[in-house]
Amino acid sequence: MRRLLVASVAAAALTFSAPSSAAAQQACSPANAAAADACATGADFLRYMAPQLGTALVGGSHTLGIGTNLGGFPHFAVALRANAVMGSLPQLGNLNVGPATSRNFSVKNQVIALPALDFSVGVTEGFSLGVTKVGGIDIIGGATFVPEVSGSDFSLSAPDGSLSIAYGVRVGLLQQSLVVPGIAFSWMKRDMPTLNLVTSPSAGDEIAVNNLSLATSSWRLSAQKNFLVFQLGAGVGRDSYDFDSDVAVQVTQTPLPVLNASFNAAQSMTRTSMYGNFAMNLVLLKIVAEVGQVSGGDAATFHTYDKAANAKRLYATAGLRFSF
Repeated sequence: MRRLLVASVAAAALTFSAPSSAAAQQACSPANAAAADACATGADFLRYMAPQLGTALVGGSHTLGIGTNLGGFPHFAVALRANAVMGSLPQLGNLNVGPATSRNFSVKNQVIALPALDFSVGVTEGFSLGVTKVGGIDIIGGATFVPEVSGSDFSLSAPDGSLSIAYGVRVGLLQQSLVVPGIAFSWMKRDMPTLNLVTSPSAGDEIAVNNLSLATSSWRLSAQKNFLVFQLGAGVGRDSYDFDSDVAVQVTQTPLPVLNASFNAAQSMTRTSMYGNFAMNLVLLKIVAEVGQVSGGDAATFHTYDKAANAKRLYATAGLRFSF
């Protein structure tokens, strides 16, 4: 038996998810028992990694460290941020050629990080309500960049471009004032660029994840309060991840013939996110740090792991925000 190494997460990104292992086996082509373990293990790995990449893409606050509406036009904010998830990688052993056999795998800690640009533009300032305002509206959005990676046994490419655009809206429930904290509700859609991933861990063995798409939508209920030179904020919300890809697996095992299998994999998952942030105010510029956690969701796997696919994950975000 040869080891089938299934992907390594590169600095910017990877992965996706699959249907149940039984469905993946049935979808293999050719449909024979020899391909079953390769399909189940490959699909399982992608299912395991999918929630982690989704969290790295979405992060905590929709626009870094902002938990209130901006107060109408022409107010705006722009932030450069990096989201990092305290993730883990399954340490897959030898692949068994033949029927799929459930096994337990250990995991190795792995930080998964993605850079992003956020922006928000005030549209309306809302209606006066004593010492605050309600109903203010901001347009929010951003962009995520995934660099291409190429090596002797690993490649990551974005055939349709490495940049994807995010968009959404924020509604002020209370606008921040000297005596009132800001409270807002926001919704955002943030997707990954379409990716192709190929890994060749040993001669003749390969996994190709083609046309990988990762689409997310999320909502946040957030709050913030400025205290002269610093700012405190917090939020809670829900993240929805949708994954889809075409996967091809090749296993070489002398003296057996080369084994090829392919299948489509797709899945949806919803998780709860909670976070808190701290910012230093430097007039128009703010330095922001954020820490949060995601939990919940269904990510059943064929194999078992020392840390489950839907385990709680800590994440952190740091960046600079310019606002006016």
